[in-house]
Amino acid sequence: MDAMLLIKAAIMGIVEGLTEFLPISSTGHLILAGSLLGFDDDKSKVFDIAIQTGAILAVIIVYWQRLREVAAGLGHSDKARRFVLNVAIGFLPAVVLGLLFGKAIKAHLFTPTIVATTFIVGGLVILWAERRPASAVRIHAVDDMSPLDALKVGLVQCLAMVPGTSRSGATIIGGMFLGLSRQAAVDFSFFLGIPTLVGAGLYSLYKERALLSSADIPLFAVGLLFSFLSAWICVRWLLRYISSHSFVPFAWYRIAFGLVVLATAWSGLVVWAE
Repeated sequence: MDAMLLIKAAIMGIVEGLTEFLPISSTGHLILAGSLLGFDDDKSKVFDIAIQTGAILAVIIVYWQRLREVAAGLGHSDKARRFVLNVAIGFLPAVVLGLLFGKAIKAHLFTPTIVATTFIVGGLVILWAERRPASAVRIHAVDDMSPLDALKVGLVQCLAMVPGTSRSGATIIGGMFLGLSRQAAVDFSFFLGIPTLVGAGLYSLYKERALLSSADIPLFAVGLLFSFLSAWICVRWLLRYISSHSFVPFAWYRIAFGLVVLATAWSGLVVWAE
């Protein structure tokens, strides 16, 4: 396989891993990076979704102790069963709406201009969320969530079907608006990402299997590896970061990045592939 193609796969894997769990939109960054690298054909779109599995593996490893306790307690612990139920309920809206509208969204909304616009809007929403009073927090841990809380976060997650919105951003910031503490919102976003990203990756591989062949295995393997490594670093850093910091810097990053993309597109300085 072409060495340059493998280098592009590694770059895309790093972009995916570093952005998947931050409120800055991994899909948006992948669309823009793919446009710059010329890595934006139909196969690359399958690649972008598939390598999310590498990123979520990092979450499974970081939260392995908690996940193992839940699995061991399913037979006798109400807390463990409620945890699994909440994740399943939060996951369901993405399945339903994804099957109904996923194809149309991919056909019409996966463009740099829309990504840049949603970057800016998302940044403004984060600034708004971080201005909420401390009294608005009513849920301090994932175990305090009710099934209705999980459903609400799951519905908010569906906003991330619009590229540039950010799945992590939608669930974390949406969770904060719904009364979750910053830590609880981040934790539930990570747990909710396990079935969501694994399911999306496997479904995309199955649905687009005609585009793929055994010759693509090195390409996907490189993307998965670099996605995992960069996500593992990012998740561990983020959990330390949120203990004493807000998401305001990410909001300004989103706004600035979106404005740069729009300015370069309108000026013709960068020809973003639509």
